[in-house]
Parts: sequence; structure tokens; C-alpha cells
Amino acid sequence: MKNITSRDNPLFKQLKRLSDSSRERHKAGQLLLDGAHLIQAYMENFGEPELIVVSGASQATDALHLLQDLADAKQVMFPGNLFAEISPVASPTGILAVARIPQLAAPREPEFAILLEDIQDPGNLGSILRTAAAAGVEVAYLSTGCADVWGPKTLRGGQGAQFILPVVEKADLIALSTAFRGTLLAASLKGESLYSMKLTGPIAFVFGNEGAGLTDEMLSASTHRVRIPMAGNVESLNAAAAAAVCLFEHVRQNTAGN
Repeated sequence: MKNITSRDNPLFKQLKRLSDSSRERHKAGQLLLDGAHLIQAYMENFGEPELIVVSGASQATDALHLLQDLADAKQVMFPGNLFAEISPVASPTGILAVARIPQLAAPREPEFAILLEDIQDPGNLGSILRTAAAAGVEVAYLSTGCADVWGPKTLRGGQGAQFILPVVEKADLIALSTAFRGTLLAASLKGESLYSMKLTGPIAFVFGNEGAGLTDEMLSASTHRVRIPMAGNVESLNAAAAAAVCLFEHVRQNTAGN
């Protein structure tokens, strides 16, 4: 394993750019995977990553076990202080991987989809994608204002969802709404109760920005506005929590009695 100790090393600079810059990740077609769990999730779907990066200060058991499984992969080591500079988290796990950004084909006429408008918090976006994958959503369409789906924090929030759920970035949500052949439900503070809706046939849910919600254009393009009934004086749910309620209400209605 090659040991790198200088900030002037070209590989260190490249990894720092991948960690810090969405533009650099998309330009290089590479993503940075933090932690043994994400690396293993990637490997289950796409094979070995291009590079394994470890911290000389790490004694994490899961990282050491993973290194044994990747004995043939290219590996480099950084001292703890340099590793911390390229790690996207405050408490580094001790192992990172560089891998190609996967390309998953989206279905042409999905039966179950989500449209995300300007979800800006990477953790929220990752959590929504994780929930969507678990609920059986076939494709996620993201507006240009969404956080980077391949950013380290979004990947951590998704915990591997991006490796099984097709994601279409920079999508024209209005055009998609017009073309969708089913019911388009916009999550809103005002509208029909989610629990009174019959969620059968092709369904797409639309979720908006954490603070501003959905734009008027997006609301107008939707078939129905739906709200989640809430007790007390609670005005709204976190975007990821609202998505979980809506998506799994669809699951509940379509698996009742099974």
C-alpha cells in the first residue's frame, strides 16, 4: 500500500476536489464513498471501486475487514490529519473509496415515481431517496435546484439508495408532469387528506423545497394537492418525513391483505 504524506501530492489534491466540489465530481465522473457500508453497497451492484483510501490512524474493525476483501484493489494510505481533510464527515470512519458515478436507466413509463423540486439539504435528499428505494419507487426526478445527488452527505443519507434507484438530475419537472400518464400528487399544507386518496394505478408524488414548498407552477401542473393530517399545532413535517408518510401510504394501500 502506497503511503502519501504530502499535501502537494497530486492524488491528495484530486481527492480534496472530489470531496469539496460537485462540479469536479461530475466533470471526473467519480464519487467519493465514505465508510465500509457505502463501499460494500456500491460493490454489491457495480463491483470494486477504482481506489481505496485509508487512514493510518484508523483501527475500525469494519474497515480492516473490508481491506482484506479488497486485497487486489489499488490502495493508498494517508496519515490521520491528511485523511481528515479529504473526509466529508467530522468524525472520519477511516476508509474512503473513489468510484465511477453509476448510470441507471430510468423506465420510460414508470408506475411509481417521485419528483423533487429544490430539495437543498443533502441529508434530506439522501433520506428521501433511501425511503423511495425502500418503498419501491421506480425513478426519482430532481430539479436543477436540488442538492448534488452524488455529494458525500447525500450518499451518506441515502445509504446506498442511489445504487439501486434510477435518479434523473436536472429534470424538467413541468414537462414530466404533463407527460406522466397517471395521477400526480403534490404534497402541500392545503389539499385533500392523503388518507382519503385512492392510490392505485400510476402514481407520482411531488415534494418541494424544505422552506418554500412547491412553486405555484408545480402545484398547477399536479393532478391533486394532498396534505398529511396532523394533530395539535404542528404546521408541517420535515420533507424527508413527509415523503416517508406519503410513499408508504401508497405501499400500504397496494399491499393490503397480502
